[in-house]
Amino acid sequence: MSLTGIRWAGPRALLVELSDLASVLAFHSRLLAEPLPGQLDAIAAAATVLLKFGTHAEALAARTAVGHVDLHEVPQNSPREVTIEVVYDGEDLAEVGMLTGLGADGVVAAHTGQLWTAAFGGFAPGFAYLLGENHSLDVPRRSSPRIAVPAGSVALGGTFSAVYPRQSPGGWQLIGRTTAALWDLERESPALVRPGDRVRHVAVREAVALIPALPVAREVIGPALVVGSPGLQSLIQDLGRPGLGDLGVSAAGAVDQQSARQANRLVGNKPGAAVIENVLGGLSVQADGDHVLSVSGAVAPLEIRDESGAPVRRATMCNPFALLDGETLSLGAPTLGARSYLAVRGGIDVQPVLGSRSSDSMSGIGPAPLSAGMRLPVGKAPLFQMVGAPEESTLRLGTVFTELRITLGPRDDWFDSRALESLTGQDWITTEQSNRIGVRLAPGGSRALERNCDPERGAGELPSEGAIAGALQVPPSGHPVLFLADHPVTGGYPVIAVVVPEDVPTAAQLPPGHSIRFTIVDPATLEPLELAATGVVPEGTQP
Repeated sequence: MSLTGIRWAGPRALLVELSDLASVLAFHSRLLAEPLPGQLDAIAAAATVLLKFGTHAEALAARTAVGHVDLHEVPQNSPREVTIEVVYDGEDLAEVGMLTGLGADGVVAAHTGQLWTAAFGGFAPGFAYLLGENHSLDVPRRSSPRIAVPAGSVALGGTFSAVYPRQSPGGWQLIGRTTAALWDLERESPALVRPGDRVRHVAVREAVALIPALPVAREVIGPALVVGSPGLQSLIQDLGRPGLGDLGVSAAGAVDQQSARQANRLVGNKPGAAVIENVLGGLSVQADGDHVLSVSGAVAPLEIRDESGAPVRRATMCNPFALLDGETLSLGAPTLGARSYLAVRGGIDVQPVLGSRSSDSMSGIGPAPLSAGMRLPVGKAPLFQMVGAPEESTLRLGTVFTELRITLGPRDDWFDSRALESLTGQDWITTEQSNRIGVRLAPGGSRALERNCDPERGAGELPSEGAIAGALQVPPSGHPVLFLADHPVTGGYPVIAVVVPEDVPTAAQLPPGHSIRFTIVDPATLEPLELAATGVVPEGTQP
């Protein structure tokens, strides 16, 4: 058991490579039991552990410390055994029988005849990578992933088995289905299977699904904002729920945290109070009671109307203002940026989920998207906290193009020097397929990012590993996806570079059709580096 390498994944994260899965589990267990200073999250994968930190200095100190982590005496918890009933009628069962030479009945016997260990979580809340006692069911992923895999699908991929907790895209081989609830927020521990658990599959002819009781809606009384129109999309967000990567739960939260913090600061809230995140305008809210509001982020016209619908005044961005009982605030289409943040003094007082009021579009955790007629309770105004003075906008978008600073790695060695030149030598255009999960980019020129021809790097398949906001993940198309707040916890495409954390709020404000340029910087100073200065020895090894 040993550590084989350490790669930078942006200025505040380390991707630690280990020799085998046993080393991954030992290292991960040690770091959960004894976190390093500043450690925010530790995400295990097939051959790596991703460590996230609050600052570059903490990550730099950790880079030295991880080499001294003792993997021999690791704290051990008694494993639980979980039984999952499976109906073996999956679409790929016959194909898996051919690939393994076992036949369909042999696949079922092999799957039920061994004890599986939950090695690590990821991909989605409740999704656990299960490792068997032998390699009789090792099969490749499908060459063409399915757009939608049904919830409860039991699947095989590589050396692992898993159950899809909810409908999602996926490329694993489907051998059956279960009605077991892999993720249930009503349980004390929402994940049915947690890392370290042992899982036994039992074949059944048919499974009976229990219909869960519908949650009782909490009656909203007292001061509130009533949604007139949510626009294209409006979500409740705070600063997110970091530290739950092991459960497959992304941090979520406001994608432009600078603007969300500013909106709260202006009305005298604490930084983590819940706000409304609106995309491309169209939001209107009516006041029930008198309130103090502010709007930051994407620059949009703000109009206030009385109960009869007559305009009474205009409000200004980045400036606290009153919205009196019965009045309605409307946000128009932004003239700059994509996401506006509306804060109300006291915060949006919806029920927290896993310690946060943020809505996660990837996992479905948190408050539902806003809809017309929804009544949003407003919390008590903070005592002894003054309303702020007007501020300048935090937006940093260019009119012709926007520059985003990046650090190379952790998987830039999967690309040759031409790809690195293409990354920094041309404009990239944001597409309309972008969302809170990521900004999809198309080359402004004609050069997609091509992997190198080395069969060990670039031509093979990368085992899933932890990912962070700001990562530029490159699928086979060569068109990178810039991960934002709701990105999957793990990903299987190589990350060529990471946008520095200071520029992720800017990336979150990029509207469709906007041009961006990437500049490589030193992760410690954020000063620009020439491509040659990186050594073009692409292994994400910058200090």
